[in-house]
Amino acid sequence: MNHYDLLVIGAGSGGVRASRIAAGLGARVAVAEERALGGTCVNLGCVPKKLFVYGSQFSEQFAHAAGYGWQLEGASFDWAQLRDNKTREIERLNGVYDRLLTDAGVELLRGHARILGPQEVEVGDKRYRADKILIAVGGWPFVPDFPGREHVISSNEVFYLDELPRAMVIVGGGYIACEFASIFNGLGVQTHLLYRRDLFLRGFDKDVRELMAQQMAAKGVHLHFNTDVERVERQADAELAVHTDTGETLRVGQVMYATGRKPLLDNLGLENTRVELNKQGAIEVDDDFRTAEPSIYAIGDAVGRKELTPVALAEGMVLARRLYGADQFREGELAVNYQNIPTAVFTQPNIATVGLSEEEAGKEGWDVNVYKAQFTPLPLTLTDSDEKVMVKLIVDKASDRVLGCHMVGQDAGEIIQGLAVAMTAGATKADFDRTIGIHPTVAEEFVTLRTPVTSAGSS
Repeated sequence: MNHYDLLVIGAGSGGVRASRIAAGLGARVAVAEERALGGTCVNLGCVPKKLFVYGSQFSEQFAHAAGYGWQLEGASFDWAQLRDNKTREIERLNGVYDRLLTDAGVELLRGHARILGPQEVEVGDKRYRADKILIAVGGWPFVPDFPGREHVISSNEVFYLDELPRAMVIVGGGYIACEFASIFNGLGVQTHLLYRRDLFLRGFDKDVRELMAQQMAAKGVHLHFNTDVERVERQADAELAVHTDTGETLRVGQVMYATGRKPLLDNLGLENTRVELNKQGAIEVDDDFRTAEPSIYAIGDAVGRKELTPVALAEGMVLARRLYGADQFREGELAVNYQNIPTAVFTQPNIATVGLSEEEAGKEGWDVNVYKAQFTPLPLTLTDSDEKVMVKLIVDKASDRVLGCHMVGQDAGEIIQGLAVAMTAGATKADFDRTIGIHPTVAEEFVTLRTPVTSAGSS
């Protein structure tokens, strides 16, 4: 029976990073994976989704081109070409991940992994022993039970549709739902977004959420808030009838559910260990990512702290360093900083944010000044678009420290990533004020905000 220092279950972002770092620090490592290498992010998430985002933006760019003197008559879109080009790029990345593991000296075990005990794992029909086991299995789309559930798809299947539907219903109010609503709307599909609450993107700054709702509706997405699906029926013409709890019936070609994800723990063998789950169904770990079974660790979406690829990467790197090279790194390199994690939503336009929202600052008792600007960006001034950019800063009155940065607008993620560095370093509003901007850019607006629009929080 082969024996390893570390056996990782899952070759997604976190698992691959942990495997490579551990092997580089001298550990004998194997990683087990039954699906394509790279996990959700590479295969059914961030990367293919962003490629679809790029593809969906061209319709609007073509429309804007007229204001700049370009005439683009007769432009057409080929869904199969976008889908298949995307697939070829993902297959190339699968090969990259294979080489990354091989070059690092990690042994790849292909097949479903099942834990047989605290230090034993079965992959296919073979058994392996390991001093430590790392669970990095990621998550899987959750679709609730309702009549007609068998007719709907999730964010897994959406990347491989045979054809583009005439009309589509997307159910959900988070990142995935909003992003795919923008994608399919941009590709010319009549798109309906259904969400059971009064406003999507819960947890984001309210100004961001409200502006995004206005702009998505202005671009043609049909927003149905306070609405849920009662049943879905297949029609004689192969279309779907979506019956809602508001009494409306929508006839569409596809229904996609984006109602959350759950850790992929099915048939993992956790019953053979002391590993415990929390109320959300994620694996319970301590500050060292150790489960209730001392030899078993878990990271990434399986533990559900922050379900973001860069967080899984950071957790995998930190864990490997702690286990196999703690004496080689500084203290800051042996901890994951969960404060000021930047994030982006690749809707049209983009959303990006880092730090506290205005509402969170108030709930936490901060006494803050709020700085905000909303305007038409320069690239759209020669077009008939009424799209607006919004930039917003949340600043602690007492210390002048910037607590939150928020943006709605093109390339918001690219801009907020830089501001996240400043916030991690503890930047104050005075630091922003004395920074010279790059003109003319949207980014410079963050360093030219001078007068607070509101003050909020404790008094």
